[in-house]
Amino acid sequence: MVATTPAALHFLPPNTTTTKTIHFFSILKPNVISLRSFSHSSSSSSLFSLSHRYPFSLPPCKCSFTAPVSTTTYEFSDNASEMELKLNIGSMDIRSTKDILVDANDTSLTIKVLRSGSPITLIETNPLFDRIKPSETIWYIDDDQLIVNFKKHDPELKWPDIMQSWESLAAGSSQLLQGTSIYLVGDSTEINQKVAEELATGLGYTPLGTKELLETYSNQTVDSWLLAEGSDSVAEGEGAILESISSHVRTVVATLGGKHGAAGRSDKWRHLYAGFTVWLSQTEASDEDSAREETHRNVKDGVSAYTNADVVVKLQGWDPAYAKSVAQGCLSALKQLILSDKKLPGKKGLYIRLGCRGDWPNIQPPGWDPSREGGEIPGTQ
Repeated sequence: MVATTPAALHFLPPNTTTTKTIHFFSILKPNVISLRSFSHSSSSSSLFSLSHRYPFSLPPCKCSFTAPVSTTTYEFSDNASEMELKLNIGSMDIRSTKDILVDANDTSLTIKVLRSGSPITLIETNPLFDRIKPSETIWYIDDDQLIVNFKKHDPELKWPDIMQSWESLAAGSSQLLQGTSIYLVGDSTEINQKVAEELATGLGYTPLGTKELLETYSNQTVDSWLLAEGSDSVAEGEGAILESISSHVRTVVATLGGKHGAAGRSDKWRHLYAGFTVWLSQTEASDEDSAREETHRNVKDGVSAYTNADVVVKLQGWDPAYAKSVAQGCLSALKQLILSDKKLPGKKGLYIRLGCRGDWPNIQPPGWDPSREGGEIPGTQ
């Protein structure tokens, strides 16, 4: 990625009355930070997403992202290593190629035309769905169309669209996830459930909630169970539910929030490792740098079992109306995580086939018995 500084990055608290902006960013191997903004007109929460399963070794690279802009219709096609973008310009009376500006960078694209001496933006997207090779970008005019040809940085990745959006992320994630399930953990059962519903809808996955499964199984509410038998009993029950669904594919599982849930306990993560885990973490951090530092401290301290998650999404405040934006942040971070190691979905599948023994991410050979290692299960410390 091209190292840049966000041009006009700002943070808005959740209870202001002006137009709001939701921010999220991802920290991935080799410690690349990506920032994206979404604007809304109602009350908002602020969102940060980080993937921390891999060591941080290189200094961060900041990339500024703006919402995609398109003022003209276009056609997009992906043919293996090459892609083609066609824009209709017949009604614009373009008299010379000098009136066209195509600015292609590693993760962004801007196309403008000059009309009566004034620039008009035809398309502006930052980020693109993935990276391109800017030096190999060519464009030309064919009749009433402007045609732009790109070379992909990763020829194996199929692009659903030129822009990264909720729609393109949802469509493109299937090839990356390869059916691997997603587990949402965090202190709020409600947030886990709402975001799981949005993810399941976008991905075409089955939404599951351990709260509903527990209440169906026990024929009582979780609150009643807590009062009658305590949090340890509820955590044991949810652990049994997670074990029973750990071999399921194409599901988004919302887990119980708080310490009474299995995900809040390090010794209950064996079956959560069967899928990609996302920690939806509420924060009081005032900006994205503070949220990043907070997450680094969480991971270093290892006090919370949630730090076992593959991806962390930090959000300030909560409004159910923003569940899709949070879900988009999850998909963006998971996409970058998997692209950093495309063997991860297959590794998750192997972990399931070997019986979810708790040896994630360092999977041991068949026949390995955690009880022979002093009773400790690797990957849960």
